[in-house]
Amino acid sequence: MPSPSADQTGDEDTNGSTDKKRSKWENEDEAGPSSPSAVPAIKRRLVRPKKLRRPDDTDPSTRQTITTHARAGSLLLPSEDAVESEEIPIIQPTALPASVASPIPRPHRPSPPARRPPKRTPTRSKYAPSRSSHPPLISCRSVFNYTRLNHIEEGTYGVVFRARCNDTKQIYALKKLKLDEEKQGFPITSLREVMALMQAGEHPNVVGVREIVVGDTLNQVFIVMPFIEHDLKTLLADMPHPFLQSEVKTIMSQLLSAVGHCHANWILHRDLKTSNLLMNNRGQIKVADFGLARKFGDPLGEMTQLVVTLWYRSPELLLGAKDYTTAVDMWSIGCIFAELMQGEALFPGRGEIDQINRIFQLLGRPNDELWPNYSSLPLVQKINPIGPMFSTLRQKFKHLSYEGHNLLSSLLAYDPERRISAEDGVKHPYFTENPLPKHPDLFSSFPSQAAGERRHKSLVSPSAPIRLDRIAKDNLADLESFV
Repeated sequence: MPSPSADQTGDEDTNGSTDKKRSKWENEDEAGPSSPSAVPAIKRRLVRPKKLRRPDDTDPSTRQTITTHARAGSLLLPSEDAVESEEIPIIQPTALPASVASPIPRPHRPSPPARRPPKRTPTRSKYAPSRSSHPPLISCRSVFNYTRLNHIEEGTYGVVFRARCNDTKQIYALKKLKLDEEKQGFPITSLREVMALMQAGEHPNVVGVREIVVGDTLNQVFIVMPFIEHDLKTLLADMPHPFLQSEVKTIMSQLLSAVGHCHANWILHRDLKTSNLLMNNRGQIKVADFGLARKFGDPLGEMTQLVVTLWYRSPELLLGAKDYTTAVDMWSIGCIFAELMQGEALFPGRGEIDQINRIFQLLGRPNDELWPNYSSLPLVQKINPIGPMFSTLRQKFKHLSYEGHNLLSSLLAYDPERRISAEDGVKHPYFTENPLPKHPDLFSSFPSQAAGERRHKSLVSPSAPIRLDRIAKDNLADLESFV
């Protein structure tokens, strides 16, 4: 037999190992083991394509696809016989073995920078003020920024001291709130007082609030207010004579203006009296002590009946009325008006029964004609009214002019609906008739008891030199008579 050629021998040698150990992927149908052109083929597996898209691959025309040829682990290899419809995107391997051909190279494209979401412009009303227009919240200053000078008085809701600011060296009044027995937190009366002072303190005849200072403990809270030298109660007791008519007009016009400002801002004072009216040495009145003040609305709603000091309490409150209006403040102003003229309280009752009897004695017994719905008041049936049938107010204040009596009777009217308002009271003709109101700068000044001043007696001072012959002629041996 002819000997095989070198090529055939190489083929046989090459395929010898194949005959001995056949691969399971070999296709026996197309090429046998002895065929010289037999090439190991990879068995095709139908794989459903799964399209993947990278985040930066937005253009479908730039995607490179390969046909499904084989899968070795997670590696996809191209094949010439692959079906063109089965396209999948190239997955870049992390590392390729040396015996496996690398996939089709893909040009490197720098990834675009990350897009930041657009800034949303906050929707803000054009009518709302900017935050820069409001000062930031800061803590209260310490009470030790003030130096205590002396004690002024003690009231129901606080103790008042006179103090000097260490920074400005000005004198102020510090009101210490009574919080020692409070078990329900900060008292509502103090909150109402601070609110009323901050809202109505802009009026020149209302005591304002400068700041709130605190001490070392939670029950040391102080309201800093301007210091006023006198209160009308003490001043009336120390004055040798009551105020003149011109001075009374000045005080009353300032008082009605201040109360009208409070009512216009929906604030009820509910404790107007001479001890709560302060006056400085320049004749200016300041309404103070808003401890019982509160906001009111329309409708008024429920409010407590135990308000206003007894001597200045209106008859509807004394008779148990459940609803009351700003007329309770106007009745108190009428009592203050009479007290300024006579120098003492108009109705100094010892109790509620005595108080209502004193009112009936001066103003007469009321009826449904003077005071509609008078008989329907809760406490009318429990009292026995005494007194004349008509008012004797005119006989008590004989020196008062007709317009003055008209204003006083309008303030002390039984019916709250007929009682004059503060706004109308300022415009009353009483303030335009003679004598006209005195200018506040022309008021007399008095020693201030709140400032610790005392009245001094006349000091004996040396007299001027006198000739001896004059002394012998006039027989004046006592030189103190010249003092």
